[in-house]
Amino acid sequence: MSVSTINGTADRRTELAAFLRTRRERISPEDVGLPPGTRRRTAGLRREELAQLAGVGVTWYTWLEQGRPINASVQVLDAIARTLRLDTTERAHLFRLADVPGTAAVPGCDDCPLPDEIQQILDALPIPACVVTERFDLLAWNAVYAAIFPAVTSAPTAERNTLLSVFTSFPCCAPYDNHEASCATMVGQLRAAYSKHLSDPAWTHFIRRLEAESPAFAESWAAHDVAQPTGMVKNLRHPSVGRITVTSSSFAVNAVPGARMTVYTPADDQSKKALARLAAGEELTARFPCWSAHHPERKVPALTA
Repeated sequence: MSVSTINGTADRRTELAAFLRTRRERISPEDVGLPPGTRRRTAGLRREELAQLAGVGVTWYTWLEQGRPINASVQVLDAIARTLRLDTTERAHLFRLADVPGTAAVPGCDDCPLPDEIQQILDALPIPACVVTERFDLLAWNAVYAAIFPAVTSAPTAERNTLLSVFTSFPCCAPYDNHEASCATMVGQLRAAYSKHLSDPAWTHFIRRLEAESPAFAESWAAHDVAQPTGMVKNLRHPSVGRITVTSSSFAVNAVPGARMTVYTPADDQSKKALARLAAGEELTARFPCWSAHHPERKVPALTA
């Protein structure tokens, strides 16, 4: 067995232990019909309570939550998932971390180029659209997207990551209004994808960097919540066209494993008119007054005919 395989297995067990603990701590005794007790020091259920409810041995479950090298069957994991009240995304995450048969990691492809037609599709859309990887690296975008998210599209190639931009942008010129909701969902998606890349140094480095640069990310990451890309309403803002409410929709881009195209559809007439102005080439280079102070090295791109 190679060193990378050993390290990947150890990382998976550590991640599994933390995930089980955080899921257990969010369930109160009352949720499962147990008395709350008067001398309870444990957040949520105790290990022995969870083991009893799931029908597994206390010692075995304790070892599982401690990250010890033990195996779990599909039936046992199902029982634990039911007891922890895991949703579909969380259950799939549990099975990947436990490395049960049929849930092997999907190989990635960091160097797979996007076909030219993907950019053509983006450019043909009159609404914001982009392509990101599972790690939220920004691969492609259109002009309307760049007008709303200039901080990430104008960043150096190695820094073009939408999650990094969200957590490190200055609030005064950030494009999001419902910042906290967007962040929580994105971190949940990152956590779900991370289970397939536990032994990848690039992923580990990226997460450690975000933890160091953003206390908000570190707190959200420690919660071990997981999510899948899904449509959600986002409140955006632009320095010239004002507020823009959109619904995001994601579609798989098969040329790059794990990549997806995200399209932002206007949710009301005002937003539709605002995006139409940007699509017509108006106000594409408008920036918030603080832009030059926060991004002195970045120039506003010139408009081309």
